Amino acid sequence: MDPSGGETVGIRAIERAMNVLQELNLQPINTIAQLHARTKLPKPTLVRILKTLEDAGYVENDVREGGYRVAALVTSLSSGFHKGPLVVEAGRAWAVAITRKHKWPTAIALPDYDGVIIRFSTVPDSPVSPFHSTVNRRLNLLTRGMGLAYFAFLEGEEADLITDVLQRSDDPENVLSHHPAELARLVRKVRANGYATRSSLVEPRNSNTIAVPIISKSGKVLASLGLTWFTSAFSSEQEACARYAPVLHSAASAIADDLERLSRSISIEAENPAGS
Repeated sequence: MDPSGGETVGIRAIERAMNVLQELNLQPINTIAQLHARTKLPKPTLVRILKTLEDAGYVENDVREGGYRVAALVTSLSSGFHKGPLVVEAGRAWAVAITRKHKWPTAIALPDYDGVIIRFSTVPDSPVSPFHSTVNRRLNLLTRGMGLAYFAFLEGEEADLITDVLQRSDDPENVLSHHPAELARLVRKVRANGYATRSSLVEPRNSNTIAVPIISKSGKVLASLGLTWFTSAFSSEQEACARYAPVLHSAASAIADDLERLSRSISIEAENPAGS
């Protein structure tokens, strides 16, 4: 008997539970059927995971609403995390300002190996957000607006390295990496437009996201800044992009300026610590 077999099963169970918890965090109420559709986990497995999370205090079964929701205890899982990337600190105010003026939620996503992760979102500030929560949500690079806005503006070896990683992935959303000519055309289109949008082939289809890269003064792609809207609010994707692309470009440029000032300030403080 393989002594590591039990450990492997245990790790897989933890991964599944974390996946379910992440999905629960995206909507205020989730039914078993909805979670099954999104996670592809068997319903009996979902029931066991939800019961375990409920017993631990992280999930509530709301009988009146007919579904499951995250409980307040989940906030304790992030209570020990205090450090935020500088680009998020520099971009926070700009993202909030966009949502206050245009109402739609905005977000900042940072690279994470073969994807991007949303590190800041104004979903709580938006009266018309399509989502319940997006912070810490991981997005693919080739099908998601915020992922593609980052990937398309990478240069040279960095772009080649990530493309190679995507080609070894079995994720259906990375299939375009196996078609170099098509991928190159998409990258050229995104660069020509100056922004990326979500692929029409992926869910959710009742909303869309436009995103632009946040590029440092030295030319390095640091993150992406995106805005999400309900597709029913505009007659076409082009109409929404024409309205919001300039807004996002202006904010991304301002974020880069603020990031440079913030970095200089931190460097000066490090060289001249208080009381030295």
